[in-house]
Amino acid sequence: VQLVESGGGLVQAGGSLRLSCAASGFRFDDFAIGWFRQIPGKEREGVSCISPSDGYTFYADSVKGRFTIARDNAKKSVWLQMNNLKPDDTAVYYCAADVGDNQYVICSQNEYENWGQGTQVTVSS
Repeated sequence: VQLVESGGGLVQAGGSLRLSCAASGFRFDDFAIGWFRQIPGKEREGVSCISPSDGYTFYADSVKGRFTIARDNAKKSVWLQMNNLKPDDTAVYYCAADVGDNQYVICSQNEYENWGQGTQVTVSS
């Protein structure tokens, strides 16, 4: 299983970034995908997750209305569109994958075994 994130960077508050996660080495259609973020010294937080068939999504309260998750199973890719970014969104963002269910989605780090290397997002005030 390989997950490669891209799209992080430095942006001013109010700006936008689009994170991408390219997957390989597993049957992508069977896996839920999640975006998590971590600040040094804090637990990894579930930002947004999507079920294998993209019928179910989860958003943390802190990002609802600003972030949108989407996937393309044919391209084995997941994106996280982040709008109206705030300094509190500054973190390393990770893409994660694990066998999922099309009846619901769980967005807890304990439920995901496969992780990318992370991409830094920095939002300046």
